[in-house]
Amino acid sequence: MGRRKVYITVNTDFSPEGECHPNSITFEDGQLYEIDWVLHSCRAASTKVGGTGIRYTILIFGRETFLFNERNGRRFVEAKC
Repeated sequence: MGRRKVYITVNTDFSPEGECHPNSITFEDGQLYEIDWVLHSCRAASTKVGGTGIRYTILIFGRETFLFNERNGRRFVEAKC
């Protein structure tokens, strides 16, 4: 099964220290997914669909996935085709 880069809308909170805490993502079709937990964040590249930036390892419905924040401010996920 392949993957494709899908740009999404992210609902995010910021702490007083400036830390980003994503809460939910919305796909282009309007489907909303709540983020259960942010496990980790680091600067990394997407090896499946290309692109670099801050990679958040997140849990949605108990499944681990990646959310990327590119330098230009756009956010994407590696969606299944």
